[in-house]
Amino acid sequence: MKLSTRTRYAVRAIIELAQHNSNLPLQLKIIAQRQDISVKYLEQLMAVLRSAGFVRSVRGSKGGYILAKAPNQIKMNEVLHRLEGAVSTVDCVEDESSCSRSADCAARYLWIQVEQAIEQVLEAMSLQDLVDKANEEKKLDYQI
Repeated sequence: MKLSTRTRYAVRAIIELAQHNSNLPLQLKIIAQRQDISVKYLEQLMAVLRSAGFVRSVRGSKGGYILAKAPNQIKMNEVLHRLEGAVSTVDCVEDESSCSRSADCAARYLWIQVEQAIEQVLEAMSLQDLVDKANEEKKLDYQI
């Protein structure tokens, strides 16, 4: 399973918004610059995130984007499902009829376990967890 660039960039964008941690909107061009994402592509991503209810836009000269919910209320499984659809390792996990060997395939058991483990991690992880991790890493002091 490989996540799309769209998903990776969208996650980076909402992490940026969460790190901004303000009731003031963050301009798209600032997010794009900080995350090295083109403004045009970021506009498309924000439209998806907005329609999913993760962000909201604020119009005007001081406008931009803000999170629609608190970071601890945004679960990463919801974000990934909105951007990627269901987490899927192989077709036979979702649809046994896709493979004639599904009924007695030991490898299918492995793929089911992998899929469940991925889903558990995503369900347990909130946007706030990612912000906390980023802040923790920034606090590390590497002086020699």
